Amino acid sequence: MNKTMLLMLAVALTACGPSQPSETVDTLVANPERIKEIQRLCKEDRTKVGDELCLRAAEAAKRRFFGDRPEQKSK
Repeated sequence: MNKTMLLMLAVALTACGPSQPSETVDTLVANPERIKEIQRLCKEDRTKVGDELCLRAAEAAKRRFFGDRPEQKSK
């Protein structure tokens, strides 16, 4: 049983490739050129870039455009 589990663990770990560095919305806000580059890549081939990174770039662009305005409360 233990050998089977070790073999499955080894197969699972070899299937995992190196992950790309995670770009957060905050790091993108600080780098507008990177936002533009990601948005261009998303327009060309969104499946290659990935939905999550495209959404982060969109959120970063929105934050840069609107700034840190406080939210208005509804009456």
